[in-house]
Amino acid sequence: MRSEQILAFRFARTGLSERESTDLASAFDCPASDVAKDAALTAVGARVEGVDRATYENAVDRGALVLGHIVRGAIHVMAPEDHALFGRRLVSSNDDELARQLGPAATELCEDHRIRLCDALDEVAAAIAGVLDHGRRLTKNELHEALRDTVQEDLLPWCEGCQSHHVSPMLWRHGTAVAGARLDAKRRYLIGGASDPPPAHEAVHRYLRWYAPATPGAFSEWAGVAPSHGRRLWEEIADELVEVEDAFGDPAWVLAEDVDEFEDPPSPEGVRLLPAGDPYLWKPNRVLLAPDDEVRKQLFRPVSSPGAVLRDGRLAGTWRARSSKGVVDVTVETFGRVPRQLLEEEAQRLAILRGVGEAHVIVGS
Repeated sequence: MRSEQILAFRFARTGLSERESTDLASAFDCPASDVAKDAALTAVGARVEGVDRATYENAVDRGALVLGHIVRGAIHVMAPEDHALFGRRLVSSNDDELARQLGPAATELCEDHRIRLCDALDEVAAAIAGVLDHGRRLTKNELHEALRDTVQEDLLPWCEGCQSHHVSPMLWRHGTAVAGARLDAKRRYLIGGASDPPPAHEAVHRYLRWYAPATPGAFSEWAGVAPSHGRRLWEEIADELVEVEDAFGDPAWVLAEDVDEFEDPPSPEGVRLLPAGDPYLWKPNRVLLAPDDEVRKQLFRPVSSPGAVLRDGRLAGTWRARSSKGVVDVTVETFGRVPRQLLEEEAQRLAILRGVGEAHVIVGS
């Protein structure tokens, strides 16, 4: 089936074919969302052999792996050279396109005060770079406090949730991307190492490496850019693409250099416990992994999504974990047969990742 072929290609290209025994940044190619506690750590552990929390956090502190607000303003873990590519390189310099990236709250605020969105973002980014100068590291609250002294009042709306004035969420998140700020393992913001990223259209190359066959609209949604912005970047590499059919018989595109592997991808093997927000669970794969609407609603929720159990690249269940007193309890709801031994092996890897000594697997159906 076409869907099986596409999932096999994406399984391999998002780094799940085998766990690498190498440095984290080299093994971890595709940015992974840190949408839930330990999500990025778990995504790395699904792809890299022998990693634990201390190794991961040390890599994040050194900048060997980077945590930062990139696509859609969300925190992702990525290789250092990708921070600027998926961060400031994808931020539009066109006010109308930037409005699609920053959303209605920031857009309406700027319209109310007659401030150009691009000017507002430049001001916030410059302020972030300034308050993080000379190696300073600030928590989110400390960053907001520092920005109150440096950003004009019109860009500091009242927040009911925080009961304070601060820069609107999407404006400061994208501001960190433009400023080149990243997070350390204690979730403090700092200015990362300087980098000279490739042109923005390289983001389209990367997306197609992971999620082909794809369309300009799918790329724009993943990258969090306006459709016109995404289409413009797509057209810059149009002569490198080959048209094929997607899983539903519709036209989509693959990089010409990837056609052979796309048509005959390696077969997915093994069991994986993937966290919510894992690259393999992103929207392009969801209908293919879970054709049933109710299963998709159960797995891909707006908040508090469970993790996904994969067997040979296919969805085999969901999982949740809770750590207490040196033990992690992994509760698994299966959709089909998954050998308990393989689940226990993956759960023990999860225990090592989280820095606890033992894992208990509780299986339902």
